[in-house]
Amino acid sequence: MITRIRPTTHDDLPEVMEIYAIARDFMCSTGNASQWMDGYPSVAFIKEEIDAGHSFVCENQEGELIGTFCFIIGDDPTYEKIYEGEWLNNDLYGTVHRIASSGKEKGIAEACFRWCFSQCNNIRVDTHRDNRVMQRILKKLGFTYCGIIYVSNGTERLAYQRTDMLSEIE
Repeated sequence: MITRIRPTTHDDLPEVMEIYAIARDFMCSTGNASQWMDGYPSVAFIKEEIDAGHSFVCENQEGELIGTFCFIIGDDPTYEKIYEGEWLNNDLYGTVHRIASSGKEKGIAEACFRWCFSQCNNIRVDTHRDNRVMQRILKKLGFTYCGIIYVSNGTERLAYQRTDMLSEIE
């Protein structure tokens, strides 16, 4: 059970990178072998996110790191253009990226999203077309499929948004 979400520190980096390695293996085993290839995200990239205050970790009751994610409030350049659909609104939003779990406990993604909604009540997220696990989580949590966006390397992602979860968790 998650007891705390906090900013990632540089001391957390080895455990965070291990969690990402576990998540990559899990994605490969569930039919999503093309996302997070070639060691993505890199140590240097996560260090940048830590320094920017965008990287967070989830701890269980024993203080063990069991998940990690990126959360940014404000405009995401990859979300400026959306194809085959539209965003629910153009209000200030938070973006969730790279949720990963150690696999030791269930409910990490849901806990991360709930925490993000406690920070900003308008959340956007995208996922790879082959990431059926995340698509199921987003559907379960009531996110609306909004269309297709393209990330910086030119690959497509399925884009989702939800604007009202805070009222459910207060």
